[in-house]
Amino acid sequence: MKIRILFRSLENRNFRLFYAGQGISLIGTWMQMTAVAWLVWRMSHNAMLLGLVGFASRIPTFVLAPFAGVLIDRMDRRRLVMATQAVAMLQALALAGLMFSGFLEVWHIIALSLLLGFINSFDVPARQSFFIQMLDRREDITNAIALNSTMVNGARLIGPSIAGILIAAFGEAVCFLLNGLSYIAVIAGLMMMRVRSNPRPALKTAALDNLIEGFRYTFGFPPIRALLLLVALVSLAGASYTQLLPIFAQQVLRGDARTQGFLVSAAAVGALGGALYLASRSSTRGLGRLIAIAPTVFGAGLIAMGLSQRLWLTLMIMPVVGLGLMVQMASTNTMLQTIVEDDKRGRVMSFYSMAFMGMVPLGSLGSGILARFIGAPWVVILGGACCIAASAVFVQRLPALRILVHPVMPADAQ
Repeated sequence: MKIRILFRSLENRNFRLFYAGQGISLIGTWMQMTAVAWLVWRMSHNAMLLGLVGFASRIPTFVLAPFAGVLIDRMDRRRLVMATQAVAMLQALALAGLMFSGFLEVWHIIALSLLLGFINSFDVPARQSFFIQMLDRREDITNAIALNSTMVNGARLIGPSIAGILIAAFGEAVCFLLNGLSYIAVIAGLMMMRVRSNPRPALKTAALDNLIEGFRYTFGFPPIRALLLLVALVSLAGASYTQLLPIFAQQVLRGDARTQGFLVSAAAVGALGGALYLASRSSTRGLGRLIAIAPTVFGAGLIAMGLSQRLWLTLMIMPVVGLGLMVQMASTNTMLQTIVEDDKRGRVMSFYSMAFMGMVPLGSLGSGILARFIGAPWVVILGGACCIAASAVFVQRLPALRILVHPVMPADAQ
């Protein structure tokens, strides 16, 4: 019975198709992310360039997400996701082609990372907004988001480890090629779906008016504003630690690409455990407390990671890091999806993407620069301290936010 509750959203045919296809594709995505970070470090041994690649891959989300949200609410979301996945496939194949041909340089990686960031600025909020259309029962949204997190972190557990082995044996180009081919699975799944149309604002309304309306709706309601600000602060200060993992793997822990893959996978173990816990929950009751505490867990894990100089100890710490970050982001996503109005879902989720993914490039760039002066461990320690401070402020505001959010919560979520 508990197993059925844990996987109840998979009873929806459309979500099963998405889950299977996206799960395969995400393994390839994590393989590419691991390979790109290692390749840039191997070619340059420059922490600033590592930060710049992370900056290029995420900054378009910070700039374009609000406009993407307007488009998402005005378009057929399934077709939009199919288009973004197809272009992402071409980006991965371009990386593979350049490297197999021997022409790949760091500036190519930065340019193609920028292209992927442009794609993701539309793809990520579109996929988040599309969840509700894949489900026959609206009450399955909490479980679907949590299971999506298990899929992401399951791929995060598998992909980097495979990438580390493939890089050591064959080089990074194989990872790029396999990632490109993996997109076939998710595109096929989307093509096989039968979904209802998403509600859209009247097309006669100017896009700028839709943008202003979405901004006022999102930031005019204190609970949504507080949730997004907490996500933004944690993403800026802490989530960019992933860009520094090659430095930890080689300079701090005296390892190689496989060490980096093991670190990413260890973080995924904790994240996967947190996602399974969220999937087992039957309602959103108590999510506010989890959202408040999770950044403290994440921050404490980052501080311990920065202080550790032993591989075995760091591998024990990484699951705490993954758990804290995943629980906060997935819980916030669930809360937003629960309280948002359907015709504004794309715009709200675009601001969520902007806070989650869009702030990371600023953090990546800043951490890359700081790492050159004070070292990667101290950058991670400072980021962890900032996350704990942000958590403390949110805890103080939580009682007042609960009063405001209660009237808009669905009856089955209270």
